[in-house]
Amino acid sequence: MASKNAIENTTGSGGETHQQASDDKVLTTNQGIRISDNQNQLKAGSRGPVLLEDFVLREKIFHFDHERIPERIVHARGSAAHGYFEATEDISDICKAAVFTKGTKTPVFTRFSTVAGGAGSVDTPRDVRGFAVKFYTTQGNWDLVGNNIPVFFIQDAIKFPDLIHAAKMEAQTGYPQAATAHDTFWDFISLMPESTHMIMWAMSDRTLPASFATMEGFGIHTFQMENEAGDVTFVKFHWKPKAGLQSTIWDETVKIAGADPDHQRRDLFERIDRGDFPEWELGIQAFDKAFADSLDFDVLDSTKIIPEEMLPVRVIGRMVLDRYPDNFFAETEQVAYCPGNIVPGIGFSNDPLLQGRLFSYLDTQKSRLGTANFHQLPVNAPKCPVMNFQRDGQFQMAVPKGRTNYEPNGLSEGAETRPGDEPGPRECPVTGYRSIAAATGPDEEGGKLRIRAESFADHYSQARLFFRSLAEPEQAHLASALVFELSKVGLAHVRTRMMANLVNVDPKLAKRVADGLNMEVPEASPSAAPVKDMEPSPALRIIDGPRAPKSIEGRTIAILIADGSDAGVVDELTSQIGDAGGRPVIVAPKIGGAKMSDGSVLEADFQLAGGPSVLFDAVAVVLSAEGCTQLLKEAAAVQFVMDAFGHLKAIGHTEEAQPLLDKAGVEPDAGVTDLGATFIKVAATRIWAREPKVRMLA
Repeated sequence: MASKNAIENTTGSGGETHQQASDDKVLTTNQGIRISDNQNQLKAGSRGPVLLEDFVLREKIFHFDHERIPERIVHARGSAAHGYFEATEDISDICKAAVFTKGTKTPVFTRFSTVAGGAGSVDTPRDVRGFAVKFYTTQGNWDLVGNNIPVFFIQDAIKFPDLIHAAKMEAQTGYPQAATAHDTFWDFISLMPESTHMIMWAMSDRTLPASFATMEGFGIHTFQMENEAGDVTFVKFHWKPKAGLQSTIWDETVKIAGADPDHQRRDLFERIDRGDFPEWELGIQAFDKAFADSLDFDVLDSTKIIPEEMLPVRVIGRMVLDRYPDNFFAETEQVAYCPGNIVPGIGFSNDPLLQGRLFSYLDTQKSRLGTANFHQLPVNAPKCPVMNFQRDGQFQMAVPKGRTNYEPNGLSEGAETRPGDEPGPRECPVTGYRSIAAATGPDEEGGKLRIRAESFADHYSQARLFFRSLAEPEQAHLASALVFELSKVGLAHVRTRMMANLVNVDPKLAKRVADGLNMEVPEASPSAAPVKDMEPSPALRIIDGPRAPKSIEGRTIAILIADGSDAGVVDELTSQIGDAGGRPVIVAPKIGGAKMSDGSVLEADFQLAGGPSVLFDAVAVVLSAEGCTQLLKEAAAVQFVMDAFGHLKAIGHTEEAQPLLDKAGVEPDAGVTDLGATFIKVAATRIWAREPKVRMLA
């Protein structure tokens, strides 16, 4: 039966395909002129020269040549979604912003990104992830522009160009792309002790998130909130994923980049498409000046955190992403986030990194989007009334009427006023935005100085806190990451300088890295302030931490089948996975599926060679003896199981599949089970106890 949207194809004299309009949907130029032929240029004769008068060709090629806009200098590779923020708790005691009125739902547009790579780079490098949220509030747009890591490399925004120049591909060679494992980055970092805490995070599993839905987000800086009475509270913002914290491991990450360069973008789209909407809680750490004064670090220092055990996170709302963009370029590419977009009740602190960002983002958006009117693009436009006397500029979309384009004005007060002399909008001292001027501590006013506060001088204590708070496997991963990165550094003195900084963090860490490089451990580098031992913070862990996943909800479980697989077992397993909130997918040698034990054909979601186990959270191998014999000859099948075991994933299997597991080198442990309730339970997380054994086998 023909589709109601079927289009009739005809063939031209040269064999080209023509699709002709059967209704009023006729192709036009940008000037609205209908097009008679969209397949051929206008020529003098069928084989003659193309005529310059062909305005259809000229316009089409001209527009195509200008379709790309400058990509972001950082955060160029991004994915985004629409959704809403719902205020779930009453915080009117500390904040008057309408977005936080309990029960209020506010539209949002959230963009996730990598930092170093270009727009065409892969989704899964070792890199910080941007986590930017645009709230379209009733009081105007508020942009909370953060990362998936709560600290940053530098304390002062004046160093940002140096940081990015050092981190990006090297100026002489043009590589590496989306990677920091090179001389210039580590030369800069080793000379910037303030970066050490961030480096601990960057080399940890936090920069290998399994998906956008399983990573945290942070506002990084200290902000201010004000209530109706004018009382000021200082806050730090936290996004906590409902799906729990999950990361990949390095070998898996490298293979994902080859198997699916768009892995995280695709995951975001597919979650929304199937109704498994990503969700986060928004929390705040709220404190006053007395609390800030009690700390032995500075809350204006963006290289520091306030441990959650010291100041718990108060959950105040939730964000749900439930709609993928209709057009990637129009929305995801053209969205413009600016930390300076703020609403009444929320204010800035004197964090010197934040203060620099308030200028930088506005400037870069104008440069990238080509006009000061970028706020008029639909994705950037506020959803509340916008009224002012700003006029003109490139790509002005508004058509203001009248001649009162200034304020104050009084044309309308006379007897001979004309249409269009209306006075227009006016300021409002009551509801308008008023800057919050409270100080977090001393020395926030005074003479003009280019100086860094002494309270910013401790660069190693929190780096030590982070490393010593991690679970043992996470510490091992961090050390391995440092070895990998520094092994790519060709200058021995840079490696030595970096290890000298690591001695201040933890001598055992420095020794592990030195052993991995086959170098001597140097003396500790000088420290500008004494290094202190802080109480470990379990909240910083991914493995066995408070936000580790507890079930398979939201996780993708692959079921590998072949001809002869038991249809009843597959049906039962599929139901069990679905009932537990997981997503079952079928993998077979061919995309058309496999002939099951009952004679039916079960179609596959993935072809085996194109669906390696790195794309899934756990695997079930449901084979008959015949199917196992078949797959023993398939290198992709052996690799599928070998990688699942090596990447510490749960493996459920039928008894008949055992020969394939044996060939793949799978050894018995708690994560290798038969099919059923035990498999569903262990599939909730990786089998970390397996890792030392796998390392030894490697």
